[in-house]
Amino acid sequence: MQPGDVRNSLLLQPTGKVDSLLRVTCAAADRFVLDCDPGFGESTVARLSRFKIRVNADIELQRQTWRAIRNTSLVADSTAIDPPFDVSGAIPAWRSDGTAYDIFSPGMSLPATLRQGTQSEFDQSRVRAKWPVMGVDITTEMIPAETSVVEVAVSFTKGCYPGQELVERMDSRGSMAPRRLCRVLCAPETKVGDVVVVEGEVVGMYTTVAGEFALALIKRGVEISDPFGEISRL
Repeated sequence: MQPGDVRNSLLLQPTGKVDSLLRVTCAAADRFVLDCDPGFGESTVARLSRFKIRVNADIELQRQTWRAIRNTSLVADSTAIDPPFDVSGAIPAWRSDGTAYDIFSPGMSLPATLRQGTQSEFDQSRVRAKWPVMGVDITTEMIPAETSVVEVAVSFTKGCYPGQELVERMDSRGSMAPRRLCRVLCAPETKVGDVVVVEGEVVGMYTTVAGEFALALIKRGVEISDPFGEISRL
C-alpha cells in the first residue's frame, strides 16, 4: 500500500472466524490507521499484538469521532454521490464505490451542498450498500463467507495470514457457507431478531432493519429476491 491508499480487511482468528471488520488506511510510509466498529478496538489490538513477532512496530488504541458522508438516494441505479464529493482528506467508506466517505478531521469544512441527514437515512444507506456492522450483522462466531464482504475485504493473492486455510479452501472448492448476509425487503412491523419466513419456512433472521429494507442472515439453499434487482440463490 502507498500513502493515501485505503483497503477493507477482515482480521481473523486462526480458526478462520472473524475477529474484526477493518478499514486500513496508509497514512504514511511508516504509519497505518486501522479503524473498526465501536467495541472491537481492544480485541483488534490484542489479536494483532499476538502476531507482532520480530517486527519493529507499535500498536496504539485511540477513539475518534467521525462524520459520515452518504448517498441517501434509494433509486436502484443511483451510485455515486451527486454532486460528486471531492474533499481532501475524506476516506472512502463501505465498498469504496463513490457512495460513502468518512471524515475524521473535526475542523474540516464541508461543501454547502451537503445537508444534515438522519439516523434513519444513514441506516437505509448502509442496508442499500449491504454493509455489515460488527456485533450487529457479523459476530465473532461467523466465517468470512457469511459476511457479504469477501469480494472487497479478502485478498487471494497476498501472503499467509491467520485463518487463511479456511478462506482459501472454501474459495478453491466453491463451497457455500451455511448462511449468508443478504439484503431484503421487510414488513413495516419487522424488528431486529425476527425470523425470516419464506413460503411458511423459517429461513433466517433479520440483523438490521431500516424502514422497508433490511439485512438478514439467510440459510443456504434459499432463493432471495434483492430489493435492488438482484436474486440470490444460496
